[in-house]
This record gives sequence, C-alpha cells and structure tokens, in this order.
Amino acid sequence: MTPPASLLLVRHGQTVWHAENRYAGVSDVALTDAGLAQAEALGRWAAAHPVDAVWTSPLSRAVTTAEPACRALGLTPQREPDLRECDFGVVEGRTLAEFGAEHPQAAEDFRADPVAHPFPGAEDPRAAAARGTAALRRVAAAHPGERVLVVAHNTLLRLVLCSLLRIPLAEYRRVFPRLRNTAVSEIRVGGEHTALLSLNLPCT
Repeated sequence: MTPPASLLLVRHGQTVWHAENRYAGVSDVALTDAGLAQAEALGRWAAAHPVDAVWTSPLSRAVTTAEPACRALGLTPQREPDLRECDFGVVEGRTLAEFGAEHPQAAEDFRADPVAHPFPGAEDPRAAAARGTAALRRVAAAHPGERVLVVAHNTLLRLVLCSLLRIPLAEYRRVFPRLRNTAVSEIRVGGEHTALLSLNLPCT
C-alpha cells in the first residue's frame, strides 16, 4: 500500500493589497516588508521542521515566500501552475466593501453563497477547486510517505480544503474564514482520502 504524503499548506506572506484587504488573484503583487519577514520566519521554521520537497504557485508572492525555506534546506522549488490564486474578475485590486458600495445586491449574494454568485468576470470557484485539488493530489502522488511544503493562496487553499474534506464549497468562507499569512496547515493525502491534522499554526 502506498504511504500517504503529508502536505504542509502555507499561504504566502503579506502583500500591499492584502494589508488593505484588497483582492489579489491573478495580479502579481509583491510582498511587503512584513511579508518578507514572514517568509524568513517560515524559512527558520522549515530549518527546524525539514521537508522533502517544496512546491509553489507560479505567482511571485508565493515563490518569494518559499525562497528562505528552500535556501535553508538546499531544495529547488517546483512550480505548479494550477496552484495559482483564483481570478477575482472585476474585484481584482478592490475590497469587498468598495464593490458592495457600487453593487450592493451582488455583494450580498456573494456573501450568502460565493460559489453560486462569484464576482462578475471571476473564475468559477468550482473550476478553481477542481484544478487545485487535482494539483495537490498530483503533488501527494509524487511524494508518497514524504513531507511537502506547498506555498499557495488564501481562497484557492480554502476551496481545496473543502473539496478534499468533502465540505460543501459554498461554505468555504464560513468554515475557513481566513488562512493567516505563512501559517501552516497540515493535511495527509493518500489516494482519495484526506485527513486534516492542523490548521493555521503560526510558524514563529
């Protein structure tokens, strides 16, 4: 029987947009000084809790967050395009409050069910969940019995956690209100089975 992989899921460090609670999906937004410090803290955590491999989203904020960990462990990160953040359409670079001021009913519908009522022009959350889930299953299959650091994004990871744990996707904002920057959430993935071992543990 193939042993399961332990995936250590990490949201990238803070960016300027995230500090202001703005949606940053496919936009390539740089880390703040605080975000760079969070990345260094993750590197120190990785040195004390070694992993066998590092995978990241292709967006620079995820790649930069993983760099100190890779440096500490002498690993080369592998990039997985399907771990990129969701495209938030017209809300890219804006806050939900700003969107709601212009489109109150659409904002209310999103809050009630963000999967049935995504933002205009946004990626279908079900499609994002499917690609992210498939990506994590591929990563797990490539590293049986190993520990893998995966640096990706807040909304994508919450959707994927719901998918893997068989929680209705529409509940992702309520069940997982927020993944903190560079906090570690551990899952164990073996075949079609997933176990959640920890959630949002600080790396400091």
